[in-house]
Amino acid sequence: MPKTDVSQLSRRSFLKLGAATASALAVGQFIAPPVARAARQAHLLDSNGSGYISTMCEMCVWRCGVRAKVVEEKVVKLEGNPDHPHSKGKLCARGQSGLMTTYDPDRVLTPLIRVGKRGEGKFRQASWDEALDLVAEQMLSIKSKYGPEAMVFSSTHNLSQPLFENLLYGFGSPNYGTQRSLCFNAMIVANSITYGMEEPARDYSQVKYIILTGRNLTEAISTSETSDLIDSISGGAKVVYIDPRFTKTASKATEWLPIRPGTDLAFHLAMINVIIAEKLYDAAFVDKYTLGFDQVASLTMSTTPEWAATLTGIEAGTIRRIAEEFGAAGKYALAHNGWRTSNFINSFPTERAISILNAVVGNWGTTMFPSSGEGAGVLGSPPQPAYPRISAQRLDGVPWMYPFVPLKIGVFQQLRDSIVAGTPYEPHGWFISRQNPVQSLPDRQKTLEAFQKMDLIVTMDILVNDTDWFSDVVLPEASYLERYDPLVPMGNQVYIRQPVIEPQGEAKSALWVYKELGTRLGLADFFQYKDEVDYINQQLAPTGIPLETLRLHGNATLPTSTGSDIYEWSTPSGKVELFSSLLEKAKFDPVPIWTDPPQPKAGEFYLLTGKVGQHTQFGTQNNQLLHKYQDVPRLWMAPEAAKSLGLSDWDTVQVTSPVGTVQVALQVTDAMRTDCVYLTPGFGHLSMALRTAYGVGASDSVLHVTYTDPISGGQALSQTFVSVKKA
Repeated sequence: MPKTDVSQLSRRSFLKLGAATASALAVGQFIAPPVARAARQAHLLDSNGSGYISTMCEMCVWRCGVRAKVVEEKVVKLEGNPDHPHSKGKLCARGQSGLMTTYDPDRVLTPLIRVGKRGEGKFRQASWDEALDLVAEQMLSIKSKYGPEAMVFSSTHNLSQPLFENLLYGFGSPNYGTQRSLCFNAMIVANSITYGMEEPARDYSQVKYIILTGRNLTEAISTSETSDLIDSISGGAKVVYIDPRFTKTASKATEWLPIRPGTDLAFHLAMINVIIAEKLYDAAFVDKYTLGFDQVASLTMSTTPEWAATLTGIEAGTIRRIAEEFGAAGKYALAHNGWRTSNFINSFPTERAISILNAVVGNWGTTMFPSSGEGAGVLGSPPQPAYPRISAQRLDGVPWMYPFVPLKIGVFQQLRDSIVAGTPYEPHGWFISRQNPVQSLPDRQKTLEAFQKMDLIVTMDILVNDTDWFSDVVLPEASYLERYDPLVPMGNQVYIRQPVIEPQGEAKSALWVYKELGTRLGLADFFQYKDEVDYINQQLAPTGIPLETLRLHGNATLPTSTGSDIYEWSTPSGKVELFSSLLEKAKFDPVPIWTDPPQPKAGEFYLLTGKVGQHTQFGTQNNQLLHKYQDVPRLWMAPEAAKSLGLSDWDTVQVTSPVGTVQVALQVTDAMRTDCVYLTPGFGHLSMALRTAYGVGASDSVLHVTYTDPISGGQALSQTFVSVKKA
């Protein structure tokens, strides 16, 4: 492969490169001929290069429909697509600021190869040929010396994931890290055991009574569901919000219950106790469609509201009243599973209790429905061979430590811990795409320790985030406004993400990068498409839908498929399993059982984290528009607690956990329980290449201790206890 001349690139000159390149592009090179020509041919742009192009947002994983306004071949505004069920003509603040991410002056626009010490931030530019040749050569060297399992692959949920998985499984490695164990493993595993599906769909059109357990919907990324919630509130639905922190969702709720962290399970067991004892359940639905009601009734006889009140800090009368109101609402009630609930290692039984609560009031078919998931449905795909047989154990403990965790989800924090421990074997390389484990995994120092054990770290992203900062090779990806992704079906529609401007610099789509790297690794048969358009045409082939139709409207109607009976569940019994024989056989509690969670010692606080409306986890803090409108990230503390420590608003405080210490400004607020403090995640960046985000706030990942739910593999983010003092 030809090599380009390169010069050493220090951090200072690297930063200058991003700004200089963006400045050069700003004078008229954002649209190069291919994209503009194709858009004109599809009648999306006029002769002046102006018009609207429909595509899909990627400022979070919710994938709202977007109409990009292009003026003289530059995207100037993003609007919600009225024909998309997730956007319904609207976009959140993150979605509207997406063009600021694409035009971020800190974009990485050429492949980079590290020249300094790891984490020193010194890189040189490279050509794609040089960077991909180097990555392939080192990956094959690792495979030859240590076996394919010595390469770890990790990525966040995205549309190009099937091609990423072709790299992983085609290469022969079992080691796959996703973000989900840091988010909603407990919900997925609980629903899979109870309903035989990862997440049933929720319908707010008839709902009259809603319980949200730690689900801060108004600041979450599922914006269409937030819209449905607000509409239901306007229509008179009652909302009970359970959270130690008063969030924006709490402000919209009928009732806020500031529960003691880790005790959500006790609250829901008491709800079940009342509904069964007072015969408020749907006996006909329970008899016909559920399994294990008698065992649940027997084991919740003692979980009365009076018992739960001492644990949760919520009065027994309040718990009993809410249970009676929920039972009275019957099939019009909805207990939202949430994605994290209590965020303790008892999150799995808590999620199970919520699923059981929904089942006994018989809301299936009214407020809850089967979900079809994200399968390709009627879409086609390029041909490919079977994956090679993989015999090595997974480093994340699935299934040998966590038998109920789906292979495609895994336990990311366990994977990191196995790397540090070097057991059951030593990995030597890590390919990371669109992910930032330095910020997202608990105990940041341990993640950096894992990085130091790697012979090779390769990352792919649009900015040099904290993980890229420690990378050996950085591959620049095109932003979602600059590339095609594989199609995604939703209901009877299929939606397209298509470029509205030409990729800046040398940035490339994931479809292109994975194919080029796969070919160099001898895996070309797993990437049988000429380019992105050919890949999409192969997906569309069975449907008869022309690509131009999709490009023009952003969506198209799929051929009708045969519907299934909504009263069939993919569980061993074919029913909703309140009692799980699978859990019993694995020697776990077959129905949710209460055990006391750990509590902070005197002088310590529960450390809480959560979502804010201005940012998506750890990925948007460098967006200049969102940065402008974000709140200053401070540590929330109740006035009584602050007074007892002699602290005042805006004091700089030192926060210490068993694994780390940070300093951050204090926010004294009534919106907290006195035994808790709260820190917004996504700040305290290490990468100096993020010039907007660097130096702002503190990182919660420095403080979080790794605690893993033994059944679902979920990380217990609220189980970390901290001390606070004036810095």
